[in-house]
Amino acid sequence: MNSSVKEAFIDTMKRYPQLKVCAEDMLYAFKMIKDSYDNDGKLLIAGNGGSAADSEHIAGELMKRFKSKRPIDEDLKNKLTEIDKEIGEQLSDSLEKPLYAVPLTSHVALTTAYMNDVNAEGVFAQQLLGYGKKGDVFLAISTSGNSKNIYYACVVAKALGIKIVGLTGSKDSKLSGIADVCIKVPETETYKIQELHLPVYHCLCLMLENNYFGEDK
Repeated sequence: MNSSVKEAFIDTMKRYPQLKVCAEDMLYAFKMIKDSYDNDGKLLIAGNGGSAADSEHIAGELMKRFKSKRPIDEDLKNKLTEIDKEIGEQLSDSLEKPLYAVPLTSHVALTTAYMNDVNAEGVFAQQLLGYGKKGDVFLAISTSGNSKNIYYACVVAKALGIKIVGLTGSKDSKLSGIADVCIKVPETETYKIQELHLPVYHCLCLMLENNYFGEDK
């Protein structure tokens, strides 16, 4: 773990001391996602309601810069300019290297068709079956930890060899029982849980970015 990764983590713990009870699980989740990226894996994310919005938010932080510049590889720059010099140069300056993250909440035609034609509980499970592969990580967000559609997706993830990071409140739950690691923030009321989920995933996103794109990467 490089110094900028450590700094991001320590800063979050200083600003949100109540999250110290989650520190070990956050570090384990970071390592799990990093190991997946190191082996050409991806992060799949899902949640309901406010947690669906969090899923989109997380993907947005990972698929483009969070804080650091993420220049694309020289080989890709050369290929872009070979195809079209002017546009290729513009793209070379503006494109940012992503960390592959897919919010399963985004595919409206697919999700509404599946919920209408089959059942609502399997909506994320179906997408994991289609998008996921062994070595990926599923970030499952549920304030209660007992959302049926999230749990069904976790069962499929286990069957496919996809690691599971749970993000819940403080209570034990079906999600905390099946996840490889579960970050249980120390709150029990939905909106208070969601308020602590944000610094948790911001910290993870910043740690991942600093690992791959920080000055001391």
